[in-house]
Amino acid sequence: MTASLESQIKEQAHRLGFTLVGITTAEPPPHFPVYEQWLAMGRQASMDYLSDARVRAKRANPRLILPECQSIVVLGLRYTNPGFAGENEEKNPLPGQVNGRVAAYAWGSDYHLVMPEKLQALVKFIETQTGQAIPNRWYTDTGPLLERDLAMRASLGWIGKNTCLINPQHGSYFLLAEILLVFPLEPDAPFETDRCGSCTRCLDACPTNCILPDRTLDARRCISYLTIENKTEIPENLRPAIGNWVFGCDICQMVCPWNRRFAAFEGDPALAPRARVPNPDLAIELSLSPEEFNRKFKDSPIKRAKRNGYLRNIAVALGNIGDKKSLSILEALSQDQEPLVKEHIAWAIDRIREKKNSESDA
Repeated sequence: MTASLESQIKEQAHRLGFTLVGITTAEPPPHFPVYEQWLAMGRQASMDYLSDARVRAKRANPRLILPECQSIVVLGLRYTNPGFAGENEEKNPLPGQVNGRVAAYAWGSDYHLVMPEKLQALVKFIETQTGQAIPNRWYTDTGPLLERDLAMRASLGWIGKNTCLINPQHGSYFLLAEILLVFPLEPDAPFETDRCGSCTRCLDACPTNCILPDRTLDARRCISYLTIENKTEIPENLRPAIGNWVFGCDICQMVCPWNRRFAAFEGDPALAPRARVPNPDLAIELSLSPEEFNRKFKDSPIKRAKRNGYLRNIAVALGNIGDKKSLSILEALSQDQEPLVKEHIAWAIDRIREKKNSESDA
């Protein structure tokens, strides 16, 4: 028998590197009212683009993005499991270094640069199989879609208590993408089982208590927001909880049993970790000139924080680690930075000095 078009699409998606693939309709997403309430509470922090009226309308109805849309193909591209990688690195520390941590999705190339080629190839495959040009739109968190809602409806998994989409065979280390098509495809059955059960490990482990009981999070307290999207000062009361995270955070995924038991170690080769990115030497990073920063992080997600934001994060991490050897480096660099970085360096210096004094008193 000839395989159905839906099966052919899924097989081709797997060949292109997508571990997860499912199909859903263009009906309104079921959790849009939760999203509206989340915005009303101001939990999007400074991400004002999320509350734009036109954008919100499109999130409520995919057909406002692509009129006459009949099907949505939802895909998941796997990235490196930081649990295994982190354990390996901790067993082999580099002598003389004070290291930070970077969220695993940012260890390699920017997925916004990796995904388009794969999505365009899949669209071309569908058009070849159907023998016609098909109006389409594709996105990877670049369009006004409630991606996790669509993924759950396409049978890719459920939305966990940590707000991530979790697949029972593969965990949650995935980047999502969607292809909207003006073409009818048989949808998959929605994933309707909540498999988090009574587990609260993600809520208990979150250093800033940003994860909320309704499976949303308060971005104003989230380490990922504070170190990436936030373009101003990190609130002083939250700085100690950031630890040595300098770009993003993986804690709520790392403690999740579904990742610890089922998530594979390696991700898509195009997202493979770059040297000296996952656990950067903070002294070296703090000294990066604008040219060195741009060169090191070319085509990297870390560019999103910009150099000032990244150095701000480095300073906070050094202050939290409290390594006395860092004091001279911070003091030497404190006068040659932008005001945002300088303020966080001053905080780090004070914090290390306080620790040094308390140890002397003891």
